[in-house]
Amino acid sequence: MKCVSIDLDGTLLDTKHQISKENEVVISQLKEKGIEVILNTGRAYKDVVKIPEVQDLNCPIFCLNGSMMYAPTGELLYETNLSFALYNRLIKTLQHLNVGILVYTNQGGFPATLPNLRGKTNEEIQEMFDRTDYVHIPHIENIKIYKLIAWVPNEQKDTIQLVRESVKNEESISFSSSFPNNLEITSVEAQKGKAIRRYEEIKQVSFDEIYSFGDGGNDVSQFEVSTVSFAMENAPDEIKQKATNTTKSNDEDGVAHAIKHILKLV
Repeated sequence: MKCVSIDLDGTLLDTKHQISKENEVVISQLKEKGIEVILNTGRAYKDVVKIPEVQDLNCPIFCLNGSMMYAPTGELLYETNLSFALYNRLIKTLQHLNVGILVYTNQGGFPATLPNLRGKTNEEIQEMFDRTDYVHIPHIENIKIYKLIAWVPNEQKDTIQLVRESVKNEESISFSSSFPNNLEITSVEAQKGKAIRRYEEIKQVSFDEIYSFGDGGNDVSQFEVSTVSFAMENAPDEIKQKATNTTKSNDEDGVAHAIKHILKLV
C-alpha cells in the first residue's frame, strides 16, 4: 500500500493559504487509486478543518506535528501532551529569552494559534503575549497542553538558535521550526515521521512506499521515513538538502507536479 503525506503551510497551501484546484484534483485521484493521503501539519485541528478544501478532501489529519491524529471522520485516534512540570520549566526558559510564546491546548491557543497572528503588526502581537498569564494555564480545569511555539519577529530570527540551545537537553521533547522565526516544541512522541508509523499500527497496515512533501524543519522527520521525499522550491536550502527531491513552489502546484510528472502516481 502506498502513502502520500503532505504538509499544509508552504506546501499544499499557496501563499493565499488556499489549496489549488490542481492539487485538490490530484489528491482525489490518488484516493481513487487506493493510495492513503495524509495531511501532516503543525496546525491545530480547528485551524485545519476551517480550510474549505480540506473538508472536501476527507483525509486523515495529523496535527501539531503528530501530537494529535484524526481519522477522516474527525475521530481522535491518538494524542500526546506535555506534562505540567515540563511546561513550567519550558515557560521559564522561554520567558528568560524574551521570546513570544504560543500555547496550544485542548481548549484553544493562548493567546492564539499561529495562523491568528497573520495580518497583525509586531506591536499587536507583542501586546497579545504581554497580557497572557502563562502561569495560570496549567490550572485551568481539564486543560491539556500539546505544543509550545517560541516566536520572534522575522528580523530577530537569529534568536531562534538561542532557543534551540536552551531546550536541547530536554530529553522528553521534540522541537523543530515550521518557519525560520519560530521553534515548535512538543512531546518527543510528537513527530510527523513517528505519526506515519503510528498510523500504520493503528490501521494495521504496512506502507511499502511513502512519499512526503514539506517545506520546514518539522517535515524532516517525515522525510526520514519516506521512500521518496520532496522539499518545495520555496523551502530553505537546509530543508531541500534533507529531502531526496525538490519540486515546484507552493504557488506553482508543486505537490501536484511531483505526483503527476515525477512520481507518475496518477
